[in-house]
Amino acid sequence: MMCVICKTGATQPGTATVTLEREGATVVIKGVPARVCTNCGEEYVEESVTAHLLKTAEEAVRAGVQVDVRTYAAA
Repeated sequence: MMCVICKTGATQPGTATVTLEREGATVVIKGVPARVCTNCGEEYVEESVTAHLLKTAEEAVRAGVQVDVRTYAAA
């Protein structure tokens, strides 16, 4: 797929670090599977992975976490 940001790079499989903030909590998830632009580095995360990330962040907020750093684990 061509990058929609720089319009010149192609994407290839890789990983990303995603930071989510909600209600005073910050959740950082490393090693998230993504497609990464070879030119500008823009990261694209699939919808199913995003849903899993949001669920993980919501669980952290409910647990009262303020800062949490995790490694991605597929559902």
